[in-house]
Amino acid sequence: MKAAEFQSSAVITAFGAYVPDQVLGNDDLERMVETNHEWIVQRTGITERRIASDEQFCSDMIFGAVRDLVSRYDARLDDVDFVLVATTTPDTLFPSMASRVQAEFGIGSCGAVDLQAACAGFVYGLQLANGLILSGIYRKILVIGAETLSKITDYTDRATCILFGDGAGAVLLERSEDGQGSLLGAYSHTTGSGGHHVYCSHLSGSIGSVPMQTSGKIVQNGREVYRWAVTQVPKGIAELLDGCGLGVDDIDWFVPHSANMRIVESICEKSGIPLDKALTSMADYGNTSAASIPLAIDIALKAGKLRKDDVLLLYGFGGGLTEAALLLRWTL
Repeated sequence: MKAAEFQSSAVITAFGAYVPDQVLGNDDLERMVETNHEWIVQRTGITERRIASDEQFCSDMIFGAVRDLVSRYDARLDDVDFVLVATTTPDTLFPSMASRVQAEFGIGSCGAVDLQAACAGFVYGLQLANGLILSGIYRKILVIGAETLSKITDYTDRATCILFGDGAGAVLLERSEDGQGSLLGAYSHTTGSGGHHVYCSHLSGSIGSVPMQTSGKIVQNGREVYRWAVTQVPKGIAELLDGCGLGVDDIDWFVPHSANMRIVESICEKSGIPLDKALTSMADYGNTSAASIPLAIDIALKAGKLRKDDVLLLYGFGGGLTEAALLLRWTL
């Protein structure tokens, strides 16, 4: 997909986030695998993660984020007419997590769909929700990015177990009656030939001719994912900004997927975005895949950084290998 500028769009009317109470710090990982705090921070920027308990699952992250959204903005859910949940770690393959949201919050007649685009999932969810609203069929959509990556992390693999955490974020998108919406432009790109560099499978033992593990745990070639991200994401940023007639100076905040601080630093350097404009969540929460971007927004809101009418560039990238970017004006 080439970069596209929206002539009109939906507006963000509420936001919420949730992380579980249990903390997994770098010192805890030192007792589990051969690693140490300094090594982890130097290579990833991560100091701790939040981990779901044995009794908690993705639905618990989702419900927590939605309850926070309702509480913070006194939001109504009874007239929501579609629910989109982006996750790679649902409690069950079916029923969907979106249908669980409908049941938990007593939403009346609504559509409910899960989507799976790994770390790009939340941004894809916003893109798709915006399209559904602009179609004229739907007026109010709940979009959620949520993960319990701890459930599929191999805690004997020192290269990956230091990365992942759990959490969720949620937004309400509603039809803009005056045509002045939140979403300004979008971009997406896929490099499916690199999908074997980060995957999770318990069924197929191969992608094409490439053999895979079937442990049901995350397997990642970090070097190849890094190389792809720091090459592709700056290209996508340039194409999106050019397509919308904007420059780096027009962006108030850059909100990339919080995969690894070294990746974010390289992307900022290559794209010309000052690092102090980057909002991230990995230091406190680790890599939370589809939840990392809303969690970064939550941190910025609570710190008083993010203000109404700020222009944000959201950029999700990861498993697939997929990319999804969105320019939006913050309206809360």
